[in-house]
Amino acid sequence: MIQWQKSSFSGGAAGNECVELTRTNGLLLLRESDDPNRILPVSSDSLAALLRQIHADRQW
Repeated sequence: MIQWQKSSFSGGAAGNECVELTRTNGLLLLRESDDPNRILPVSSDSLAALLRQIHADRQW
């Protein structure tokens, strides 16, 4: 069974506005809790680039 971890930045009291991450078979997987059947496989480099871009965008 896959163990998903919710982002510490996820909001919503009902817990349905979360980005979740897991690692399985050497892959990183992302999903949104409101659509858990849609899973996006990403490389660690791609995820790092995404997080850097999000961080840069928040600086404005």
